[in-house]
Amino acid sequence: MTSPIVRCPSIGCIVELMHSNKPLLAWVLEEQNNRFRVLTINRREMKLPAARLLPWSGPAASADLNREEIMERLRNHEERRVQLISEIDPAEIWNFSQGEVERASSEWFAGLLWNEPDIDQIAAMGRVLLEHKSHFKFTSPDFEVFPEEVVEKRLREQAIREEREKIAAVGQKFFQALWNARTKSLPAPKCEEEMVQKLRDVLFAGMVENSSDPDFSIWNSLKKGLPDTPHLALLLAQTWGIVPAHYNVQLLQEGYDWGDEWGAEYAEDIADLKEKFAQEEREPEATPFVSIDSASTRDIDDAFYITQLEDGTLRLQVALACPCLNWEFESRFDRAIRDRASSLYLPEGTSHMLPETLGLGLYSLLEGEARPALIADFLIKPTGEVMSMTPRHAWVRLASNTTYETVEAALEDGTAAKHFVLAAELGKALRDQRIAAGAVILQRPDPKIVLEGEGDDTRVSIVHHAETPKAQLLVSEFMILANSALGHWANERSIPLLYRTQDVTFPGDAVGIWEAPEETYRVVRHMAPTCLEVEPKRHATLAVTAYSPITSPLRRYVDLLNMSQVTTYLRNDVPDIDAERLLRMVPLIVARVEAVGRLQRYRPRYWKLVYFSQRKHEFFSSVVVDDGPLVTVALPQEQLYLRAPQRLFGEKIYPGQHFAIRLNKINPLLNEIRIVEALEE
Repeated sequence: MTSPIVRCPSIGCIVELMHSNKPLLAWVLEEQNNRFRVLTINRREMKLPAARLLPWSGPAASADLNREEIMERLRNHEERRVQLISEIDPAEIWNFSQGEVERASSEWFAGLLWNEPDIDQIAAMGRVLLEHKSHFKFTSPDFEVFPEEVVEKRLREQAIREEREKIAAVGQKFFQALWNARTKSLPAPKCEEEMVQKLRDVLFAGMVENSSDPDFSIWNSLKKGLPDTPHLALLLAQTWGIVPAHYNVQLLQEGYDWGDEWGAEYAEDIADLKEKFAQEEREPEATPFVSIDSASTRDIDDAFYITQLEDGTLRLQVALACPCLNWEFESRFDRAIRDRASSLYLPEGTSHMLPETLGLGLYSLLEGEARPALIADFLIKPTGEVMSMTPRHAWVRLASNTTYETVEAALEDGTAAKHFVLAAELGKALRDQRIAAGAVILQRPDPKIVLEGEGDDTRVSIVHHAETPKAQLLVSEFMILANSALGHWANERSIPLLYRTQDVTFPGDAVGIWEAPEETYRVVRHMAPTCLEVEPKRHATLAVTAYSPITSPLRRYVDLLNMSQVTTYLRNDVPDIDAERLLRMVPLIVARVEAVGRLQRYRPRYWKLVYFSQRKHEFFSSVVVDDGPLVTVALPQEQLYLRAPQRLFGEKIYPGQHFAIRLNKINPLLNEIRIVEALEE
């Protein structure tokens, strides 16, 4: 059979070439040395080399035709080829050829549909194969047939490209309309229903700013043409109404699931822990432990009981919640808890590290309920020197869950039970011991941020509850004592734990208790951040030589891990995790602890700035704490430090000086706030 393809096109031959990524029909007007001058179906003349021609030239006709006759011929062939394309199913052609040949010409593929295909049928087949890059690859003069796995991959990629193109077409206009609505106080535009979810995903990716997320790359392309405004994605999402005003975007960025719904995914793990809890349950010890917490606390992870022996020695027993019974490290559930790292206590609410059914229920040291515990049993001199500490694992039943306010009132009016009086005296003695060893203690107000209302109508207030110094002192000192003593005990037995360390040396005049804002600021400047390490070292601020966090296992992952190490050693003579494995775990644990710590620090500051933005005409009491070129003032009641140029305060500035200041130009989202007026008090 003679092929209808003209192998050496000359004047009068119909050819096809790629132009703007599509086949274009043309007529050869002139040929010389494998270069052609052609007239395209669009009535344009072009010059091109032979390599630009597609490998299905033909048919050839008389070179004497005029231009109108040439155009008529081109139109006829174009119409027929377009009509033939509609008869070709590329998927069927691929099915026929896949596995039969690795590569073949357009003429061969045309032969699958037609006996003795003519030039128009061959050209139509070539056009179809060129169009379907997911199934065929054109390497002139043939087409490569992709295997099935390649086709599936390319189809997925093609679907993604097509979806992105559609998103780009709709999204750019929609986001521009959202921005106009925000800046011009217009109603939010309506989004095409089928695009709502996808554009939501794009905005959330823009808020998270995760460069590895494909939706983030879409966001980067869609935001072109919009102002380069910080938190642009968040502002658009708020304008659209898919997130509320004051939305905590940091939760997204740090990957922290707010609330308790996240635990539903681990229902089987939770049920398994509950079943093993029931199997482990034992008759509790008779010791009448009591806990002291805030009135709102529900995750109770520490309690104590103290008695005085005949020789005056104090026996202090600190009971710590033990949620790590039968804990499986590196399980899916453990990784979820590790990623949470800590409970979050924010003005808008609390999100607990553990599922609430465990942290607030099963393992919480609730009054009258049998609970597993790690007990640190101390013998201590009344002056605060520790004589011994013996840990044990046991079951306990608390006699009482009480509050700081209740204990403080009882201590003040002389009605407190003997063990509370002993505890308060011991707490003070322990603090004195630490100060003698070089401890630095800062006593600052602890304001509570209260939110009322929702969204744009949220009102912020800052309140101060009655102080409970004696009750809080005894609890904090008992926790420092337990963390330090258990750290030393574990280190002596080569039990790997995680330790909080702070390698800094304070000047002699920094040691002690500080309350005045200018004094606390001066002392804080000598401090350094703490580190999480696998070897015990000095914690300078606390003035202890080993500090292993273990007293809050319901609230902090590091404490839970340390708790597991100690209790499994007590139960099995070997800890859960060896030193080498623990060392490998540290970087990820540190990263998550730091991420959640940022949330805990920054969000209250955000709400404080909202508080000030709602009171731009009020004056607030401040104290100068640094008289440098930029004067630093502390707002003691709100616990905030601000800086401003010296000219606002006058010529003679000194630490401890009091000013009434007015604030403006406040943007909580950007952490911007300025002092605009200062009057000496």
